[in-house]
Amino acid sequence: MLKITVREVAQATGGRILCGSKDTEINSVMTDSRKGALNALFIPFKGEKSDGHDFIGKAFENGAVAALTEKELECPKDKCAVLVENTQKALGMLAKYYKKKFNIKTIAITGSVGKTTTKDMLYAVMNMQYCTLKTEGNYNNEIGLPLTVMRLNQSHEAAVFEMGMSAFGEIRYLADIVRPDVGIITNIGMSHIENLGSQEGIFKAKTEMCEFFDKNSVLIVNGDDKFLQKAKSFEGFDVITYGIENECDYRARNIENLGLEGTKFTVNIYGRDYDIHVKVPGVHNVYNALAAIACGVHYNIGPNQIIGGIENFALTKMRMSIEKTGTLTLINDCYNSSPDSVRAALKVLATQNTRKVAILGDILEMGDYSEKAHYELGKEATANGVDLLITVGKNALYMAKGAEETGLAHIKSFNTTEELCEKIGDYLNENDCVLIKASRGMHFEKITEKITEMN
Repeated sequence: MLKITVREVAQATGGRILCGSKDTEINSVMTDSRKGALNALFIPFKGEKSDGHDFIGKAFENGAVAALTEKELECPKDKCAVLVENTQKALGMLAKYYKKKFNIKTIAITGSVGKTTTKDMLYAVMNMQYCTLKTEGNYNNEIGLPLTVMRLNQSHEAAVFEMGMSAFGEIRYLADIVRPDVGIITNIGMSHIENLGSQEGIFKAKTEMCEFFDKNSVLIVNGDDKFLQKAKSFEGFDVITYGIENECDYRARNIENLGLEGTKFTVNIYGRDYDIHVKVPGVHNVYNALAAIACGVHYNIGPNQIIGGIENFALTKMRMSIEKTGTLTLINDCYNSSPDSVRAALKVLATQNTRKVAILGDILEMGDYSEKAHYELGKEATANGVDLLITVGKNALYMAKGAEETGLAHIKSFNTTEELCEKIGDYLNENDCVLIKASRGMHFEKITEKITEMN
């Protein structure tokens, strides 16, 4: 992070300096008072169970030289405090101010499914030619994205920001902070449909980023998505499409599914055909690669660099991770879940020639669509040759029902993740291939940890 002063913090956030010198310099931002950082700005947030303001003193002890606050307070000697109306909003305002210090290539990625993998692929491509910052883990929301922005420093030439959302206005808020010159929308699925009402609503929410585009901006979209096809009619900036089924600017051909070894395909780049190997399982990852290719070409990255980035990128932890434990093969995809991503994961599981076990949990925030969506996924489990379906959660019972009514003979259901962890050893055999997937709130990483401990 570049050094900024308390004066700049106050100006950016519309805050008032309560105590300390306005010339005090800050070179990092911290939100956890337990994690020491010298010369940091501590930003406390009010949570359901605790109030970060109670830990401002601890943050000062651990190296913070300044803090934002919604409350009047007195500072220790040589410390500073800036009074703001809302610390979370102030973080966003500070990040927007800070981002303006950098004239760098800026890409924003959103979508119902695939945005994290696309981010990881694109980072690998961009980093082949430009020193690039990317969103880490799940830092894609109204707190995580601004914190990512504050990690920018003078070495960075590009930044890849992932944008998550669950309601209208959130993508607009995040895009206003980073002002991307390239936007990527992977697809329009069912995630967060409880808050957005319909896929039309999701499309409208995702395209909020375009409100900050100008004639030099570029929108890259999945041309096989029936909603995103509408983006081709957008005016005022360029729209680039990628896909498999339809004619697009970047279209994958000769697709070869290699099971857990990934997928090979051919694509035309710079007027010449190139063969590419995506070394993570699932044909759906071809779409993610195509988005990264389109963006790489836009920034004039050479074909060999683009291919090298895609073939050697590293997935975010718990995203379609293939792990061997004892004789078992785990498809650890419990980072998050949606109907589309479950379907894609089941197709990966279907490529295996051993006994196939699917451990599936609730998909959250589905609202009135929940029962039907879970039921249909149960039918998908049967169609993809699952030998044993284990469901966890109230909504996942509809998966069990859908599977049972379409002929899947072996089904077990549990109310909680903890209940399954106690019994999981009873249901796994040697050489099983086990898919583990649910919404993040189900904490399915506990299942992975338990299986690993047993082996």
